[in-house]
Amino acid sequence: MTEYRIVFVTFPDHTIAHGIARTIVSEKLCACANLIDGLKSVYTWKDKLEESSETLMIIKTHESKLPELENRIRAMHPYEVFEFVVMPVIYGNASYLTWVSESVK
Repeated sequence: MTEYRIVFVTFPDHTIAHGIARTIVSEKLCACANLIDGLKSVYTWKDKLEESSETLMIIKTHESKLPELENRIRAMHPYEVFEFVVMPVIYGNASYLTWVSESVK
């Protein structure tokens, strides 16, 4: 297992996601944030079946940045309860992972 993490966060639209992505990359909380538009989410919220179009952000970062990254996103995210799901990277291109480490210093 490595110290690198992939984080998934959904947003109500591209504009909000893009602004937050620029902030967290420029503040060196992550090396990269990919935005995937056109996501369709189906979920239950307050006992009601809901469907929404969302933008998914996939974030590449170091485990040491997770608390600060989560807090920064929390401060900017418009949802009352937002997705912040973290997955460990168990293997990756060594050069790429070095770049991730250097990008968040």
